[in-house]
Amino acid sequence: MDKMDLVSQQRLLVILGPTASGKTQLAVELAKRLNGAVISADSRQVYKGMDLGTGKDLGAYDNIPHYLIDVVEAGESYHVARYREDFQQAFDAIWAQGKQPILCGGTGMYIQAVVQGFNYAAVPVNPVLRAALAQVPLQTLREQLAQLSLPPDFSADTSTHKRLIRAIEIAAWYRSNPLPVHSDHPIRATLFGINPPVELRRQRITARLQQRLDDGLLKEVEALLEKGIPAEKLIYYGLEYKYATQYVLGELSYEVFFARLNTEIHRFAKRQMTYFRKMEKDGIPIHWLKTGTLSEMVEEILISQQ
Repeated sequence: MDKMDLVSQQRLLVILGPTASGKTQLAVELAKRLNGAVISADSRQVYKGMDLGTGKDLGAYDNIPHYLIDVVEAGESYHVARYREDFQQAFDAIWAQGKQPILCGGTGMYIQAVVQGFNYAAVPVNPVLRAALAQVPLQTLREQLAQLSLPPDFSADTSTHKRLIRAIEIAAWYRSNPLPVHSDHPIRATLFGINPPVELRRQRITARLQQRLDDGLLKEVEALLEKGIPAEKLIYYGLEYKYATQYVLGELSYEVFFARLNTEIHRFAKRQMTYFRKMEKDGIPIHWLKTGTLSEMVEEILISQQ
């Protein structure tokens, strides 16, 4: 069998969904049934020492091999182009072991970059541009982007400050590099989504936030600051790290800290679902699982693969 035949047989299973939907538990149970290994698709779990705030839940993996967690030191730069390279290495290693690769996470841009061969993922980071745009209001960024020429096959995500800056970064690169960055052959993938009822999701998010605080989230942030990671960098990571840093620095009361963070995590879950719907519009089919027990969802996936 030649290399192209071997590549054509490789298939990736993907478990995606908003935060607190139970993705990791489902991926692990599926891996147990399929002799699989899990590859994380989380843009913050790559950082060492950022455990509670990113929900690594390392104990949930049991004896299942897992990849792309604790890849770089907290405070270092990491982007989607680097992720694609790291993913490919992990995928190849899992396949070489005769195991089923299972991609699991909620960072839609990372998942799309893997399964669709995202052409512009390799556009390099422009730190000068990012620094200049860091404090620019969201609406102003949208207005700036509207004035720029984008590649015809690039669909800009304008839902968050970070993604708007990335879109402007790509547009700036495109001015001097009108040809797209070529991607390798995209991996054949089957995507399964978890989308619990909104009220259940809300309950899980609030309960999980309280549990992470009980487990020492604030101490984790204090340790990162003591390690020398700038507060601005932690705030840039958003959500737990943004608001926990502001609380640790005395900028917020505990009540305001908890209320704002809780609200922002709920909003983040909505943005994740918006991006997944965008993926479907971009031609990536997602099989949305029926809400049920872990065993029922595993069986639904296995039956669909027969």
